[in-house]
Amino acid sequence: MNNHLNVEIPADSEVILGILNNSDVVLKKLYLAYFPMILQLVINNNGNEDDAKDVYQEAIIVLYNKVKRGDFELSSKLKTYIYSICRRLWLKRLKQMNRYGGDIKDFEDYLPVEDEVEKHQDRDLQLNKMGEALKLLGEPCKTIMEDFYMHNKSMQDICERFGYTNADNAKTQKYKCLQRLKKLFFQQQ
Repeated sequence: MNNHLNVEIPADSEVILGILNNSDVVLKKLYLAYFPMILQLVINNNGNEDDAKDVYQEAIIVLYNKVKRGDFELSSKLKTYIYSICRRLWLKRLKQMNRYGGDIKDFEDYLPVEDEVEKHQDRDLQLNKMGEALKLLGEPCKTIMEDFYMHNKSMQDICERFGYTNADNAKTQKYKCLQRLKKLFFQQQ
């Protein structure tokens, strides 16, 4: 499906900053990164490669204009956002051409949009809440949680870093820290 096996997919923030800074390099990366997904969508729904290129171009223009206006808020992954725009544009075009014979829902397993956007928003909210709870946790708990869950450090590594007598003591401390973190997390609005 993807002819560009070595395509570098830019980070969402890199794309936004690239658009704001008029970076041709970022736009080229963006074009290459997600086009195969849109090509698949359009071909599977009564279109061809030229149709896919047109729809993708329109979606990138929509994104570009929104970012440049300054009113763009990304509430999901950029990939989901672009897919959603392309899907709507393609359905609109099919309706205009009366070529819409299939069910685009058959393709939604590839990247379901509406549910995904909502899930991303909920997940982002939860992650933000967790980040805030982690900030309130204090030391050494904050570092223990980060070392274990984010940096995949072993209990033995944590034991040595904090000077616990053995890994079991470090594990007990991690458990206590986790309980405090949960309490802080659920106390937030």
